[in-house]
Amino acid sequence: MKDLSTGSIPGHLTSMSIQMAIGILVQTLYFFVDLYFVSKLGDSVIAGVTSAGNIWFVVLALTQVLNVGTVALVSNAVGAQQRDQANLVFNQSLVLSGVTALFVFVGVYLAAEPYMRMVGADEATVRAGVDYLYWFAPGLGLQFAMVAMFATLRGTGMVKPTMILQMITVFVNIILAPVLIAGWGTGKPMGAAGAGLASTIAIVVGVVLSAYYFHTHEKYVGMQRDLLRVQPAVWSRLLYIGLPVGLEFFLMSITMAFIYWLIRDFGAEAQAGFGVGQGVMRIIMLPAMAVAFASAPIAGQNFGARKPDRIRETFRWAVLISVVIMVLETVLCQFESEFFMRIFTTEAAVIAVGAQMLVISSWNFAANGIIFCCSSMFQALGNTWPTIASSALRLVLFIGPSLWLSTRPGFELVHIWYASVASMTIQAVVSYTLMRREFSSKLVPA
Repeated sequence: MKDLSTGSIPGHLTSMSIQMAIGILVQTLYFFVDLYFVSKLGDSVIAGVTSAGNIWFVVLALTQVLNVGTVALVSNAVGAQQRDQANLVFNQSLVLSGVTALFVFVGVYLAAEPYMRMVGADEATVRAGVDYLYWFAPGLGLQFAMVAMFATLRGTGMVKPTMILQMITVFVNIILAPVLIAGWGTGKPMGAAGAGLASTIAIVVGVVLSAYYFHTHEKYVGMQRDLLRVQPAVWSRLLYIGLPVGLEFFLMSITMAFIYWLIRDFGAEAQAGFGVGQGVMRIIMLPAMAVAFASAPIAGQNFGARKPDRIRETFRWAVLISVVIMVLETVLCQFESEFFMRIFTTEAAVIAVGAQMLVISSWNFAANGIIFCCSSMFQALGNTWPTIASSALRLVLFIGPSLWLSTRPGFELVHIWYASVASMTIQAVVSYTLMRREFSSKLVPA
């Protein structure tokens, strides 16, 4: 356990965000390792795997319910020096992860083909996406146990173990991807299905190693049989805090699915370009995301310790650092977007779509930084419901105008990217306003 309620706020943010950035990068590499080898199989396979990734995004929304609720409750308990409560939350989070895993496993198999037929530009794209999801479904379910363990460690201020464990799983994925996707050494390439299987095996390794770490090294919390009986009161608190963030990610997945559907008539090249561009954007925004995510356990522990001034200071530093990073990355994207795209594909049409999207979308990077920081503060204060208001508003402001533009003569992809920038900017303003109101109501002197 690491006490974040004392010491330098910028120091805590720096040390935790560096480790968290490595962890997020490692997690993102799952997608990019698969994408690198899949990109050799043609536009339809790229489009299939990247559009299927939106199902992964829906599952990510569910992991965030568990992740955010666990981090918030554990960090609050640690700050209030309530070790028994932190231990209870950890064990209940594990039980909830098991139930959710079963739901996800079945749900992905049922939804894979209908979803791909809705968004796929052609039959080859549909088949690639379905194959990928069928083999990735077990891993998507199993990852919830790992999420519960990692979230608990974050809540106690421990980030390094999660970083190391994630690095091991990505190393496994890197080894398996060329073997299973391209058939290196076996002569039996599985294509998109191999990408899903490689990720599943890597997650299995991660779950086993995480359980071993908790059994042998973690001293502050641990699995206790008497705490594994379902306790509705704890589940309700976990869901109350985590559900809005999960819904926020779900709304984001709806936005992504809408874009894939809207651009399907532009062909597999457009869908592939959008998918690769989105992946590149996640990598580019990673440092600012890490700063924002690191602020949640810091503010959470200080909220439990009843230190409002330190929470405000955490928010100020997080916003400042995130926005500065995002502005620098906006400048970078104005000149190097094609370079980033060429790392993952050599298809000229795919590069053109993705590069154009990055140039325009980079203008909302600073707005994204503010949104990330506000979301983390809402998590720390135990009230994440305001995030739904800003996300829902963004969804309406984006989908409505985009649909209208799609009916007008001369409709182009560029119109979608500009509509996204405008709606994201408004969301940032709303999120910041709601955050100020939350501070006024909850951060009163002890």
